[in-house]
Amino acid sequence: MELCDLLQIPKGITCLIGGGGKTTALALLGRELSRRGTVILCTTTHIRPVAGFPLAPNSEIGLREALATHSALCTGTPMEEGKLTAPAVPMARLRELADYVLVEADGARHRPCKAHAPHEPVIPPETALTLLLLGAEGFDRPILEAAHRPERYAPLAQAAPEDLITPERAARVLLAEGLHDAVLINQMESPRQEALARQLAALLPCPVYGGALQKEEWKCLS
Repeated sequence: MELCDLLQIPKGITCLIGGGGKTTALALLGRELSRRGTVILCTTTHIRPVAGFPLAPNSEIGLREALATHSALCTGTPMEEGKLTAPAVPMARLRELADYVLVEADGARHRPCKAHAPHEPVIPPETALTLLLLGAEGFDRPILEAAHRPERYAPLAQAAPEDLITPERAARVLLAEGLHDAVLINQMESPRQEALARQLAALLPCPVYGGALQKEEWKCLS
């Protein structure tokens, strides 16, 4: 089963938040969905152009022309260091231009887990699905080491920054924030990581999926 089928990615806007592989998921879903319709990959914060996807002009006319020849592309407003920020075209309009719009809606500084600042994530009101990613490699590691914004993560987890991330503590953070519709636990590459992922899934009242995106392996956990 393809990942987009497992996650039941709808037409319209899907936002990816959290840590542990958002850009990998963005690219993988973009490739899968491009076989079913047109896809725009973009951000509401900051990303680098997604490898393997043409970088389209940052205008409605440019996007229309690019989508006539490419089923999937990346767009955004150029900024320093080769990064992109939000496109000039409003999200509501992007949703009309393409069948699927995949949005990276926050950053995690390459940490597997994160807590969100008050200004995060930047989720458009037109969003159909918000998918939170979490890296299983964050389990059994100190919050201070494995979580982005540990000063926010620790209080939400009811723990100290030096305490290890457990399924129970991760669940407290996700439930306290309440930002997601579904959870994808990535980096699940050992029996121990899968067992901990399943413990977390049992604590969450939403669909939870797990796998190793780099290996293109995934399954439903709840």
